[in-house]
Amino acid sequence: MTENFIKIHYGLYPLSWLYGMGVCLRNKLFDWGWLRSKSFDVPVICVGNLAVGGTGKTPHTEYLIRLLGKTGMNVATLSRGYKRKSKGYVLADGESGVRRIGDEPYQIKSKFPGIRVAVDEDRCHGIEQLLKLQTPFVDVVLLDDAFQHRYVKAGLNILLTDYHRLLCDDALLPAGRLREPASGKNRAQIVIVTKCPDDIKPIDFNIITKRLHLYPYQQLYFSRFRYGGLMPLFPEKTKGFSALTKNEQVLLVTGIASPASLVQEVEAYTPDVKLLAFDDHHDFSAKDLQQIEEQFSHLEERKRIIITTEKDAARLKNHLSLSDALKPFIYVFPIEIEFLQNQQHIFNQNIIGYVRANSRNGSLSKR
Repeated sequence: MTENFIKIHYGLYPLSWLYGMGVCLRNKLFDWGWLRSKSFDVPVICVGNLAVGGTGKTPHTEYLIRLLGKTGMNVATLSRGYKRKSKGYVLADGESGVRRIGDEPYQIKSKFPGIRVAVDEDRCHGIEQLLKLQTPFVDVVLLDDAFQHRYVKAGLNILLTDYHRLLCDDALLPAGRLREPASGKNRAQIVIVTKCPDDIKPIDFNIITKRLHLYPYQQLYFSRFRYGGLMPLFPEKTKGFSALTKNEQVLLVTGIASPASLVQEVEAYTPDVKLLAFDDHHDFSAKDLQQIEEQFSHLEERKRIIITTEKDAARLKNHLSLSDALKPFIYVFPIEIEFLQNQQHIFNQNIIGYVRANSRNGSLSKR
């Protein structure tokens, strides 16, 4: 089912064994209490994974932001701000750019300007700073990609694993893509199999459930991506485009770990798709933008557009080398997640129930 998508470098297993010894020792030091995990008097939800690369952490974090925001809770997100140029604790504001806070925090702050978005390599210090904020006080902290950051003892750990590369089929770095052994999943209270295909069969749910070998205290969910309508990156410059059609020629520009699902989505509208893929979190250079412009110039002038992801759009939007000639043609495909098997209500109730039960805000626990 998933094995066809997985590439294991078997010759690197000796190095993986050495790497695994180091990771296991570190985890044991936390388990034995020789390295300390710190708890906080505020609900802390960690959204993470065991593998490097994209499993859909940001769309799932945004789902939690929307869910908790609807209940009136004051949400804060905290991440390290991967590939940012700043150091230490930074609380995002309306002027914070990608270079200061990183692409994913910038994306979240742009979409949810009313929440606190912070970055800090030291998650304990970051949470401490967030808890000092007033008017309003922070009710819940969402940790993005911090499953291995065990100095924070999150009250609820949500672990994501890609349907196309299940953690039980993967191997440790560098032979595979796991940051720690698959047994690390045992620290999670919730496991979500992400990026499920639209045609997933009932038997697949049962097979995956058995293969993950979860404990009774762990809840398992399945989710898939849902793409929204195309949005212009520069609305003030865009003219005459309403929706993607089969006659459109698309230059698909991505700097994400797994662009396959996005390619599939675009090809459902038009077969004429040219993919220009960069590495995950790619820091676009002037040469890269020149390459994008050159590739775009080869498409038919009357029916061509550029499509990119929200994360890539965050890095492209204010790039000094982005040509004004390209701006009217750049569109973004927003992503949301959808739970399968009618699990959404159960998931929502579990998240809200945890936050209310552990809130330092007495009024929340009574709602």
